[in-house]
Amino acid sequence: MLKLEHISKTFRVGAFGGGRLQAVDDVSFDVEPGEVISLIGESGSGKTTIGRMILRLSPITAGRISFDGVDVSTLRRGGLKEYYRHVQGVFQDPFSSCNPIFKADRIFMLIKHEFFPEVSATEWRGRVDAALESVSLNPADVLGKYPHQLSGGQLQRLLVARALLLEIKILVADEIISMLDASTRIDVLNLLGDLKKRGLGIIFITHDLSLGNYISDRTVILRHGAIVEIGPTEEVFGNPQHEYTQMLLASVPQLHSKWVDFEPAPDVAAV
Repeated sequence: MLKLEHISKTFRVGAFGGGRLQAVDDVSFDVEPGEVISLIGESGSGKTTIGRMILRLSPITAGRISFDGVDVSTLRRGGLKEYYRHVQGVFQDPFSSCNPIFKADRIFMLIKHEFFPEVSATEWRGRVDAALESVSLNPADVLGKYPHQLSGGQLQRLLVARALLLEIKILVADEIISMLDASTRIDVLNLLGDLKKRGLGIIFITHDLSLGNYISDRTVILRHGAIVEIGPTEEVFGNPQHEYTQMLLASVPQLHSKWVDFEPAPDVAAV
């Protein structure tokens, strides 16, 4: 369905753009319906840049991203609009995704005006209510309220409901629970699990290995923009082959241990 083939991203940096920063380096993977694939790595590993390229928020430097066999970089106007009908993203800070001067209702009205102008107001309200209820939100509790009047978990689920109104096939979830408290995180993770059962393909971007292990079918470990390990999650976590993956797993705190029980992680700077 969604396929990345040898994609790279180079940014110009420094005075007058004379320098080059290789943010993503020859990355390839695909996402199938009903599959969750996690992109895991430290800050600066390129995982968010990959998500932005999938969403056409940042152009690729080299390689190809295709959706149902069509090169995404060639899409213009109507074709790009149709792409966004099927591929959407939800980001780390839900409050930054909403205009603070507009109530939640407007988030859904913008979708209607852009994609469903022919739908009547009554029918649209029914669709909105159904989408909100599908992510365990009571329409009466969120519609008519400003973003600051909603919790982070409510707003994040509201943004997922917005995406579902488009009948999307791929969701790019970029650190969507990193700003939520622990009790809310599991609700959002379980929501993603429910969406997976409905056939949605999910790219789950995170720096937290435990979250990736909980939700994903396959795992991609990134370092300095390149893939160092990729495979079924149980294999990557159960029998990591790359020294960097081994170091990451060894660094995860354990509930049954105290920090004084741990030895410093090995230096993999030269890896």
